[in-house]
Amino acid sequence: MKNFEKYRKQYFLPPERCMDWAEKDAVDRAPIWCSVDLRDGNQSLIEPMSLETKLEFFKLLTETGFKEIEVGFPAASDTEYDFLRALIEGGLIPDDVTIQVLTQAREHIIRKTFDAVRGAKNVIVHVYNSTSVAQREQVFRKSREEIKKIAVDGACLLKELAERDGAGYRFEYSPESFTGTEPEYALEVVNAVLDVWRPVAERKAVINLPATVENAMPHVYAQQVEYIDRHMKYRENVVLSLHPHNDRGCGVAAAEAGLLAGADRIEGTLFGNGERTGNVDVVTLAMNMFSQGVDPCLNFENMPGICSLYNRFTGMSVDPRQPYAGELVFAAFSGSHQDAIAKGMEWREKSGSRIWDVPYLPIDPQDVGRRYDADVIRINSQSGKGGIGYILQKNYGINMPAKMKEAMGYAAKGVSDRLHKELRADEVYDIFCNCFMGRGSGFDIEECSYRREDGGIVATVAVVKDGKRAVASAEGNGRLNAVSNAVKAFLGVSYTLTDYEEHSLTKRSSSKAVSYVGIESGGRQFWGAGIDEDIVTSSVKALVAALNNLLGGDRRHD
Repeated sequence: MKNFEKYRKQYFLPPERCMDWAEKDAVDRAPIWCSVDLRDGNQSLIEPMSLETKLEFFKLLTETGFKEIEVGFPAASDTEYDFLRALIEGGLIPDDVTIQVLTQAREHIIRKTFDAVRGAKNVIVHVYNSTSVAQREQVFRKSREEIKKIAVDGACLLKELAERDGAGYRFEYSPESFTGTEPEYALEVVNAVLDVWRPVAERKAVINLPATVENAMPHVYAQQVEYIDRHMKYRENVVLSLHPHNDRGCGVAAAEAGLLAGADRIEGTLFGNGERTGNVDVVTLAMNMFSQGVDPCLNFENMPGICSLYNRFTGMSVDPRQPYAGELVFAAFSGSHQDAIAKGMEWREKSGSRIWDVPYLPIDPQDVGRRYDADVIRINSQSGKGGIGYILQKNYGINMPAKMKEAMGYAAKGVSDRLHKELRADEVYDIFCNCFMGRGSGFDIEECSYRREDGGIVATVAVVKDGKRAVASAEGNGRLNAVSNAVKAFLGVSYTLTDYEEHSLTKRSSSKAVSYVGIESGGRQFWGAGIDEDIVTSSVKALVAALNNLLGGDRRHD
């Protein structure tokens, strides 16, 4: 690809080895979560949210479990300012929720921000300025000392205004474009800010390290975070926060690595909405923890409902393959996947295991409000016997013999292939009924009677073929065998009764039974099924269906 020569690394490694995080294998506790959907997420929309929509979104975030929510940049626009005042004056902020407001380290913006939050109970005032080499050289054209002075002056004004108002606000500082800043210089600025605030245990400061533009692999970000974590002043009274973006598509990985490196807090958005390629995806991060037995302290039990509201609020959509949340993330169309899932579910049910380890499903879909029948096993031309059998068993109580599942699999896949569509569960059941419970060749048994004779069973059957009725009798070693022998004599056909299974049809009615019959003729297998309250009658119906398939020469069931 042309022009690759004009790009270079734009990140800086710490001046010392910072790899302790790499010895850890998992995040073992939830971070403090701060939603920035109403700020980063909102400013990235083509049409920013209205005040009414933002109020609804705020309610969703509190119901999901966020205890810290950045509600906007109140000095940036009247809508942002009015939204914040509506929250405060309307008493809409729960007592256990802290709102966060963003401000540049500029005096008039900071003063307007303090006007906007007046009357709020729990507030974090978040001040930032850019510290990266590119920003210093190209945008501000200032020296290191001058950039540090902007940060310190902003920190001083926050402290002065809070003391003036008698407000116990907490403070947050972000060296914007942290990942493009020399780590030792970022540390110098951060410590200078902390020397102004001198945080204490009951009023901790937040130091936030933004990957404003993700410009390196996640392990580089982790080293930068670990360096700050090691050398930052007042560490015991500082909440170390991360604000990853996703420019390289590694936002989640970078956040997880940063948590291993010592971070305490994550700023992100639902589903990763944000500037350019987005912010870090809080849903994925939280559900990754959940999938490894860690309580994420956020509630996504109604994921479809959250997705629906998110789509309405933002005008965007959750991708069908979005981890944990997308419509198709649990869907298995592949035959081998379906078979493994079906067997895994059966094993789990029989074993009574409380641990979830079903193949191909990293979590139980029901834990996020998904259904097995509608969201997991999906039937199309790529599906296999296992998945199709699973759909029939879970929805209709049909548990076919293994060889019959193959025939049903080919039948359903053939229909899906011809129609070029996915099949619903009811459509799969209709195919089963049409293929294995039909009367397609005009043959039927209207009545049967039985008597014992010489140690065997004699069956007398009233048969119909092409509208003509007759009576035939034969002996067999059981009722179904006797009926089969009588039918053979009447029809003049040769076949072998190879398979017979039956079970109660618990999904529809505990008083009914379903029977399956397989017959072989000329090296080909034909199947039938029957349902009735009487087990003998259901077996005869199954034989009739199998014979109709034989007489009709239906090769779909070979």
